[in-house]
Order: sequence, then C-alpha cells, then structure tokens
Amino acid sequence: VQLQASGGGLVQAGGSLRLSCTASGITISNHLVSWFRQAPGKERKWVASISTSATTTHEVSVKGRFTISRDNAKNTVYLQMNSLKPEDTAVYYCNTPTGQSRGAWGQGTQVTVSS
Repeated sequence: VQLQASGGGLVQAGGSLRLSCTASGITISNHLVSWFRQAPGKERKWVASISTSATTTHEVSVKGRFTISRDNAKNTVYLQMNSLKPEDTAVYYCNTPTGQSRGAWGQGTQVTVSS
C-alpha cells in the first residue's frame, strides 16, 4: 500500500496550492496520515497530521497557513497551503506510520514558491 501525493506546482509568494493524497488498497480514514516535506539538501520533515478521529496537528511554521483535511468519500487527504513563502519550496509527501516504518515513500509532489 502506498500513498500518492499530487497537486504541486509553481506559485508566487503569497499564493495558494492544494495538495492531494490518495490511496489504493486502504481506507484512508482508518489511518493516521501525515504530510512531510523535503527541501533540497535537507532532511524530510513533518508538516501536519490528521488522525482517524480527524484531529489535526500542524508544525509551528505552517500553523495558520496550512490546513490538513480529509474527504472520506473520496478516500483522500488534502493539504491546503495559503500564504506560501519561498521557504515552503520542497517535495511534499504523504504517508502513514506503517509506510514510514517500511521506508515506503511515493514520488512526492514538487512545490516551488518564487519570490
């Protein structure tokens, strides 16, 4: 089972993007799902999570700008990103704890924010 992130692109600073995380083979609402990002030359870092009960948590630097959510009918988790900054430039990934423990990461989706 692997989650696939999509929706990235090139956007100017201050702009918005919505990323999608889709899964096949699992019911995504039965799993904790997290977004991560990896900037060039840096380690992958946690961005936000949504629990099975839809409780959300966000990393401090994105709180108030990014919102993680879930659409159970579409079996999809989203990351709405507003007020984007150049430092948000990274490849964004979504994953579950099981996927992380197995080292199973999808291709991710590139987000580039120009100044």
